[in-house]
Amino acid sequence: MSIYDTLNKEQKQAVATVSGPLLLLAGAGSGKTRVLTHRIAYLIDQMGVSPWNILAITFTNKAAGEMRERVDRLVGFGADQIWVSTFHSACMRILRRHIDRLGYDNGFTIYDTDDQKVVMKDVLKRLEIDPKAYKERTLLSAISSAKDKLIGVREYEREAAGDYGRAVYARVYREYQETLRRNNALDFDDIIVKTVELFQSCPEVLASYQERFRYIMVDEYQDTNAAQFELVRLLADQYRNLCVVGDDDQSIYRFRGADIRNILDFEQHFPEAQVIKLEQNYRSTQSILDAANAVIQNNTGRKEKALWTDRGAGSRIRFRQFDNAYEEAEFIADDILSSVRREGARYKDCAVLYRTNAQSRLLEERMILGGIPYNVVGGTNFYARMEIKDILAYLKTIDNGRDEVAVRRVVNIPKRGIGPATMEKLEDYAQLHDISLYEAMRQAQDIMGMGKAAAKIRPFVQLVEDLRRQAGQLTVAELIKEVVERTGYEAYLQEYDDESAEDRISNVDELLAKAVSYQESHEEPSLTEFLEEVALVAEIDNVDGGDDRVLLLTLHSAKGLEFPKVYLAGMEDGLFPSFLSIASESPEDVEEERRLAYVGITRAMDDLTLTCARMRMVRGETQYNPVSRFVREIPEALLDHAPSGGKPQGGTFSIDREPSGLPFGERADARPKALSRPRTTPAADKPFIARGIGSLNQLAGISKGAYASAPSEPDYGEGDRVSHVKYGEGKVLKMEREPRDYKVTVLFDRAGQKVMYASFAKLKRV
Repeated sequence: MSIYDTLNKEQKQAVATVSGPLLLLAGAGSGKTRVLTHRIAYLIDQMGVSPWNILAITFTNKAAGEMRERVDRLVGFGADQIWVSTFHSACMRILRRHIDRLGYDNGFTIYDTDDQKVVMKDVLKRLEIDPKAYKERTLLSAISSAKDKLIGVREYEREAAGDYGRAVYARVYREYQETLRRNNALDFDDIIVKTVELFQSCPEVLASYQERFRYIMVDEYQDTNAAQFELVRLLADQYRNLCVVGDDDQSIYRFRGADIRNILDFEQHFPEAQVIKLEQNYRSTQSILDAANAVIQNNTGRKEKALWTDRGAGSRIRFRQFDNAYEEAEFIADDILSSVRREGARYKDCAVLYRTNAQSRLLEERMILGGIPYNVVGGTNFYARMEIKDILAYLKTIDNGRDEVAVRRVVNIPKRGIGPATMEKLEDYAQLHDISLYEAMRQAQDIMGMGKAAAKIRPFVQLVEDLRRQAGQLTVAELIKEVVERTGYEAYLQEYDDESAEDRISNVDELLAKAVSYQESHEEPSLTEFLEEVALVAEIDNVDGGDDRVLLLTLHSAKGLEFPKVYLAGMEDGLFPSFLSIASESPEDVEEERRLAYVGITRAMDDLTLTCARMRMVRGETQYNPVSRFVREIPEALLDHAPSGGKPQGGTFSIDREPSGLPFGERADARPKALSRPRTTPAADKPFIARGIGSLNQLAGISKGAYASAPSEPDYGEGDRVSHVKYGEGKVLKMEREPRDYKVTVLFDRAGQKVMYASFAKLKRV
């Protein structure tokens, strides 16, 4: 039997359509990766195309790894010549060979988010811009957005002419880019932008890659931004054998710069393009797919399609509404336990998806109380941990001495007595002589006024120079061991925090394991390539499918994953969709949220549960939200309980409303006019109103009249020392009286600055 006999009609058509542009509209769970890998095999086996001439691009390392494995199994000999990689990995390979044509050294460094913040902080200092007036995060976001759209510094400056606020952004953008160039560094956006710049400025380089990649396939095309679109367009312009695969209904990364118009307007950019729809789903039951179809058809900016399956209808979707978020979390935890103990499910079969990271706290607490093993996607990334960043900064300094961020990070780790005044002299000298900070350190003895400080710098420079000489003879793992041993890093961790030292040392050991794994999987391993691979690791790539644990993650993080049992928590208007999207004048904002709901629903294979709460504490304030419109868009026949009206059943309640027709605690004048629709309160619901609000107050420990009474004054004030059960001791910096509570700003000795409400913080005066 041929390997192509396992494909359905539309999949076979997509595999055999190899000439010219092709738009493959692949619905959720429709087997798009299977189609892409079989298409590659078809090109080689049936069309005689050389593996050397094929490029397949996707977005995450995880997806690229899965595709690589499947291609290797299908193609066999010659599969290693096919480029199967992420956008960033492919561009990195190109830049490592040719970036010198743009004025960079080929051994450039990649800056992560933390590195970018360090650079931005220095930029604001040099330009004498108040960081309170212009936030680092806002400036970095604006620069990233400009790069996504291929707007360079000069164009940004032209557009900002005459606008003082934008002119400040333009000055910062220019200084930020010049700093990166001096440091021989790129940020993540630059990896794509500089590759496009290389192709535009060096036609011979572009021509060589156009000739190399005669057949190009791009996965998750709906997530591409303007820079990625231009990169693909340039590469495909010669032979135009471009196959893009995606689903406009799953375009959920607009906040990262993704442009849904790239997929919606594909036929305008490539008029000769063929379009094939993959609508047969192999993942979910028909009830789940019918719910997803019903929700997404309310969007206007989409290409018409409807998912179907031959798996059967399956069970109805469960809907549960609770008095508060505590009960919601308790139900989810108890239901998972019941599934495992009574139905034989595994913990890893279950996933809890939510709109915001803040929702995970209550869920985690209930998991812990129930003894349920779980993992949270979106916690501290392994490579963002202090000890890992320290070791990597040493490796970056050894590999690229021009990386000032890395040099600054480790010059005093462990402590060498090199203070801010010394660093300022070194930075001034480096700027004056147009050299790197590390090079200035090498010349410290020649700097006027350096004095005894030069002797403190010398051991650091000697250490780096010694390790550089050894780097050529040592493996990456051996070099890490050498860094740890020569710096006395384990002793430094013990001194830094004895309680966490063991865990931190274990993390360094895990980095060693990563280095060994890297060496074993690469024919010609190098320090530069190792640092590059580490820098490109994405959060979701760290999800270990082998752990028998419940997964807690945001809806954005869940894309590309699937689970037998899915819980969508917090299905409330005001939370999902968010209040800002509801209040927005642009319908696109709610449509993006609806696509996110579609993604969440289609993660479920067999069982889907939707939950919401009448009352939820958000940023210390109590909110009362109606059931999400996305739940109400699902036909009642698909749900085991109706989302509104009717007699309460089990854990499900109708929405309690005030006489105004609005949920409890919500004033009509506090809502946008578009949302203030009069509603009537069914007579059957009225008895539950008094009972519902009473039970909420009792659960939250709120006495009658507490909402109207003034907050009680804490027994501490500004300047006092206080202690917190989690954060330890600190100093009260600021106290603000609000209608229901006091907002307190505390600078904790170890945890840093926190803002909290007095009644919840339970601070005690020391």
